[in-house]
Amino acid sequence: MNLKQKIIIIDYGVGNTHSVSNALFFLGYRHIKISANETDIKNADAIILPGVGAFDEAIKNLKARNLDILLNEQVKTRKKPLLGICVGMQLLAEGSEENGWHEGLGWISGKVKRLHLANQFAVPHVGWNNVTSSVQKPLFMNTIPDGHYYFDHSYYFDCPEKNISAFFKYGIKIAAAVQHENICGVQFHPEKSQTNGLRLFRSFLNSIS
Repeated sequence: MNLKQKIIIIDYGVGNTHSVSNALFFLGYRHIKISANETDIKNADAIILPGVGAFDEAIKNLKARNLDILLNEQVKTRKKPLLGICVGMQLLAEGSEENGWHEGLGWISGKVKRLHLANQFAVPHVGWNNVTSSVQKPLFMNTIPDGHYYFDHSYYFDCPEKNISAFFKYGIKIAAAVQHENICGVQFHPEKSQTNGLRLFRSFLNSIS
C-alpha cells in the first residue's frame, strides 16, 4: 500500500469530486487533487473520472477543457491507471444514446443505452444492489463476494462480455464494472457505498505499482 500516490480527480463540472476526495482521504491518502490542470494530470500516479448527470453535458464539458485530448495521451498512450465512476464510466464507451447520439472517448467497445425494463423495475434505478465480480484484479481484490453497492442511473454500458469485470441483476443482467488494460469503470458510486466502496478504492490503488 502506497499512501504517497498522487491521485487526480478530474474536475470538469459534472463530477461528485469532493465525495470521492473525502473517501480517499479517509483511507489515508494525502496527495489528492481535484484538478483539470495539465501538469497535475501529467504528474498523477492514478486518475479518477467521476460523473453525475447526463452523458451529453459530461462529454461537452470534458471537450471544452481539452481534457479528452490530454486524457487520451495520458491514459491510452502512457497507460496511466484510470477509474471512471457512473457517467465517468459511461464516457469510456464509443458513445451514448442519451439525449440523442453523442460520441464518447471510445476506449472500451460498446454503447450506452437506456434501461428498458419491466414495469416492476423503476427507472432511474436508484438504490443498493449486490454486485458479482467475474474478474478480481484490479477492482475487486480486497472486496467481499457479492457486496452491496449504491447505484443511481437510467442508462447502462452495453459492452462485450470480455470487458465486463462485474455485473448485477436489475430486471436484466447489467455491467456493474468494466475494464480494458489500465482502464476501469464502475456504474455504481463507490464513494457512496460505505465500506464496500472504500474497499474498491483501496483495491484499485493497491494494484498500481
